[in-house]
Amino acid sequence: MKRLLAAALMLTVIGFVGSVGAQEKKSAKDGKDAKANPTGTWKWMVNFGGNESERVLKLKLDGDKLTGTISGGPAGDAKIEDPKYKDGEVTFKITRDFNGQKFTINYSAKVSGDTLKGKTEIDRDGEKLTREFEAKRDK
Repeated sequence: MKRLLAAALMLTVIGFVGSVGAQEKKSAKDGKDAKANPTGTWKWMVNFGGNESERVLKLKLDGDKLTGTISGGPAGDAKIEDPKYKDGEVTFKITRDFNGQKFTINYSAKVSGDTLKGKTEIDRDGEKLTREFEAKRDK
């Protein structure tokens, strides 16, 4: 009787552990990877008027606080503003100056493993310009 009870208890524990593992795998497939982390150096190429240049985004998540910088292009480095990270999504903005005119670029992207995929939006003279990007984490 004790052996039967012990075996039943063991099967219950094994079943619970297996269901937790299956749930974690399901969440990762659904894009809800609880282990997603934006910390790192992310790189991608952009093309403006036939000229390609590399963008480098450095992010650091410390608790709930996200900080970082972005570099590349003629405007140089910029500190990210209003950064947020929630549910695997990174959002922030940067302010640039071009020929004496300031403008803001809004970034939003989803972290999936070593890929950061999203878009940039610029509001220029009342017109929204959107570009998609896909960055890879530098290892």
